[in-house]
Amino acid sequence: MAMGIKIKEIMTKPAIKINHNVSVQAAAKEMVKHRIGSIVVLKNKSPIGIITEADINRKIVAPGKDPKKTKAIDIMSSPIVFANPDDDVEIAVEKMERHKIKRLPVIEKGKILGLIADTDIARAAPEMIDILNFRLKMRTEMPSIREGSTSGICESCGAYSDDLRLVNDQWTCENCREE
Repeated sequence: MAMGIKIKEIMTKPAIKINHNVSVQAAAKEMVKHRIGSIVVLKNKSPIGIITEADINRKIVAPGKDPKKTKAIDIMSSPIVFANPDDDVEIAVEKMERHKIKRLPVIEKGKILGLIADTDIARAAPEMIDILNFRLKMRTEMPSIREGSTSGICESCGAYSDDLRLVNDQWTCENCREE
């Protein structure tokens, strides 16, 4: 595991921001200009949400809404899920996995410092992406179980184990089962 890598060491700076009352078209133009997949939405200089390419596709393009007439605040994802710059990368991975998102704004004392994306993590700590993919696979496929146990990632502590057992609908390692 990439223990000890701080989010601030691998985040993208600066985060590109827009005001909450600009049009979605203006937000999209900024995203294209900066070649980014998301933009942080501000109100009174404070981050209140995020708009991603997926938000634009799902909330504007697919339903045929006018991006010139729709405001950023109307399609942003909020409340904003964020990371702290001094957190370890594992915390960002856990938040991304829990909220099923690919990007996290990095905020300290209400101020946006940058953004961390799954691609930043993949570059800095490729084994983290392997673990994320393994966990996703475990949730979508039934593991091959021999004599009541299997190997994989413990859903309680996140450690790899060759002795996972299903307890209370959660795959847990020997250490977590003893607790």
